[in-house]
Amino acid sequence: MTSVRGGLLHVVRPGALTTVQDAGRPGWAHLGVGRAGALDAPAARLANRLLGNPPGAALLETTVTGCAVRPDRTVVAVVGGAGSRVTVDGLPVAWGAPVRVPAGAVLDVGPALDGVRGYLAFAGGLEPEPVLGSRSADLLSGLGPAPLSEGDTLPLGEPAEGPPQGPTPWPGAPTELVLPLHLGPRHAWFMPAALRTLTTATYRVSPHSNRIGLRTEGPALERARDGELPSEGMVLGAVQVPPDGRPVVFLNDHPTTGGYPVVGVVPETALAGAAQAVPGTRVRFSVRA
Repeated sequence: MTSVRGGLLHVVRPGALTTVQDAGRPGWAHLGVGRAGALDAPAARLANRLLGNPPGAALLETTVTGCAVRPDRTVVAVVGGAGSRVTVDGLPVAWGAPVRVPAGAVLDVGPALDGVRGYLAFAGGLEPEPVLGSRSADLLSGLGPAPLSEGDTLPLGEPAEGPPQGPTPWPGAPTELVLPLHLGPRHAWFMPAALRTLTTATYRVSPHSNRIGLRTEGPALERARDGELPSEGMVLGAVQVPPDGRPVVFLNDHPTTGGYPVVGVVPETALAGAAQAVPGTRVRFSVRA
C-alpha cells in the first residue's frame, strides 16, 4: 500500500490534462514500454531544486488550463514552467518561487499566460505507487497514475531538511522553435526537394499536438519511395512523416515502434521548447552533421 506519512493532496480542479510526472522510465523500450516523464524536463528539475527535492521527484504537469489542489497539511510548493497566475485561497502568491500553502488551503494554478505546460512541485514530492521504477503517467500505454480527476488524492512525501532555495530566472515560451535535426535513418525515402523543403520552410505547431508528438502544419514532404516500412524501433525526438507528409516530432509518450519513415531525429536536449510551444508557433528544422 502507498504510504501517506507525508499527508495527502486533494484534487479540487483537475484542469484539461494534469498528470503526475517525474524523470520517466527509460530503458524499457525493448518491452514496448515508453519513457514518459516531464515534457519540459529542465522546468521540472528547476521546480524541484527550488524545494530541495531530488531532480527527479514526482510533481504535477498541467496543460494550458492549470489546476487546483488542497493539501491536508502545510506544504511548500513551487509553480513553474508555463507562466500563470497563482493564488492560495484566492490571494495572489509568487509564480516560480517557493510559497507556503497552509493545511486545507486551495492552491490554484490559473490558465497558462505563455507556454503550454506548468509544473507544480511540492517539498517532499508526490508519492503515488511507482510502476517500473517511475511514478510518471504514460498516456499511450496507460502505465502510471491516471490523469487527475476531481476528488482524487495523491500522497505527499516528507520534505527534506533545510530551507527552500530562493527565486531564479525561468525561460519563457519560445516565439520560434528551432529544432536541430540529424538526418536518418530513412531520409532516402524522400525526394531531394523534400529535404530542402524540410530545412528551409517554416512550419507551425499544430493544435493537435500532445504528449505523444508535436504535430506540424506546413508543406508536405514528397516521398521518393512508395509503400510502408515494417515496424521498427522509435526513439525520443524521432521526426516521423505520416502519409499526409507533415513531420511529427515524437515526444515522451511516443510509441516504441512505428512503420512510417523517420526522416531525422531531434536531440533530446532540444525538446524542452517543444513542450512549451503553443499552437501556431513557428517551427524550423536545422540539419546537423
